[in-house]
Amino acid sequence: MSDEIYGSVWDAIEDTPQEAENMRLRSNLLIALSRRIETEGWTQKNAAARLGVTQPRVSDLIRGKIDLFSLDALVNMVSAAGLHVDMTVRAAA
Repeated sequence: MSDEIYGSVWDAIEDTPQEAENMRLRSNLLIALSRRIETEGWTQKNAAARLGVTQPRVSDLIRGKIDLFSLDALVNMVSAAGLHVDMTVRAAA
């Protein structure tokens, strides 16, 4: 067992800082989409129609299957859900 301290769970489980950052961004988008679906009271079928995807795809999203979604796909779904993505780029700590 390692005593190493990580900045995030993604830093701990991903092999590179780039992969960790990608997962962090995807996770944030996936959570925002799941919350939007819940807040609006959309059924999976209704959410799928609004997001332009299939119902099984919405099920994967709600179940947190992050590895099945690219950043591009999630950004498109966020926009279709009536949300806006803001991005801030800064020097790494």
